[in-house]
Amino acid sequence: MSKTALITGVRGQDGAYLSKLLLSKGYKVVGTDRRRGDQNGWRFNYLGINDEVDVRYMDLLDTGNINHMIREIQPDEVYNLAAQSFVHVSFNQPELTCNVDAMGVVRLLEAIRTFKPDAKFYQASTSEMYGKIREKRQNEDTPFYPRSPYAVAKVFSHFMTVNYRESFNMFTCSGILFNHESPLRGLEFVTRKITYGIASIKLGLKQKITLGNLDAKRDWGYAKEYVEGMWKMMQHDTPGDYVLATGKNRTVRSFVEGACELAEIDIVWEGTGIEEKGIAAKSGKVIVDVSPAFYRPAEVEILLGDASKANKVLDWYPHTDSNALSKLMYSSDIEMLKKR
Repeated sequence: MSKTALITGVRGQDGAYLSKLLLSKGYKVVGTDRRRGDQNGWRFNYLGINDEVDVRYMDLLDTGNINHMIREIQPDEVYNLAAQSFVHVSFNQPELTCNVDAMGVVRLLEAIRTFKPDAKFYQASTSEMYGKIREKRQNEDTPFYPRSPYAVAKVFSHFMTVNYRESFNMFTCSGILFNHESPLRGLEFVTRKITYGIASIKLGLKQKITLGNLDAKRDWGYAKEYVEGMWKMMQHDTPGDYVLATGKNRTVRSFVEGACELAEIDIVWEGTGIEEKGIAAKSGKVIVDVSPAFYRPAEVEILLGDASKANKVLDWYPHTDSNALSKLMYSSDIEMLKKR
C-alpha cells in the first residue's frame, strides 16, 4: 500500500520539488496552500506534475481547519514547509510571522498528536536561526542567536518539534537547511533576483538590478538535492535534527559576478557600502546598485554549514556547487525570458 504524504506550503519551491520526489516513489501526495486558486501553479507546470498533486486549502492560523485536514487525510508523513518566509517582511509583520511560523507549528503538532499520532513529522527549520554566529561552521550543536522575528519564530518551532518528540514519543524531526536555490525560487529571493535580473539585462529587457548587503556570505545549495535530505530524515529508524549544507559559502557580490560571467558581461565595482555600484565595463552603464531598503535592521553577515551528521547518518551529500547552481538558474531564466 502506498504512503500518503501531506505537504504544507506545497506550491513553493521546496514543496514542488518534494512533491515530484515523493510521486516518483509511489506516494499519494496531498498538498495544502493558504491561498485559493493557482497563483503559484507554474512550479508544478515546470516539473510536469500539475495533475498529480491533490491541492487542498489550509491555513496554519486556523486550528479547526488543521484538525479537519489531519483527521480526514490520515497522512503517514507530514512535511511542514509553510511559513511567512521573508526575513525582511518579518520585521514589519512580527506578530503575523510568529503566529504562522511559531504557533502554526504548535497547531499542526497538536492535530497530529490528537488525530494521527503515528504520523512522521518534518519541520522546516533554517540556518537563519544561527544569526549572529557563535562558531565559524554551524552544526546541530551550535547555539542559536536569531537576528529577525522570522528566525526567532523558527527557533521556537524548532524546539517545539524537539519537545513533542521527547514528551510524546512522536516521530518529529527538523531539517536545518542552509540557503537552497533553484530555477523555482521566487523572484523576491536574492539569488533568483540576480540571475533573472542579469538575464533580463542581457536581453535588453532591464537596465539594472537593486540589491542590499553585497558583503553578506551564504552557503548556497540546490533545492532539488535538499528535499532528498528531507525525505531521508523521515525514512531513518529514529527521528532527529540535521543540518543540510554544502560547507562552502560566497558573498552576494560574488554571486552577481558569476551571473555576469555567464551573461558575458564584464562587471567592475565602484564605491563602498550603499554607494557601491556594479558597472558594465563595455557600456559604462550601472547594472547593479545598492539600496538601504534591502538591508535588515539586524544583519546576518555570514553563514556556513557543517552537514557531517547528515553525511554520516543519512548518506546525504550535495552535488551541485554554487557555480553550477548559478549556471542552472541563469540558463533557465534566459530561456524563460526568450519565450515571453
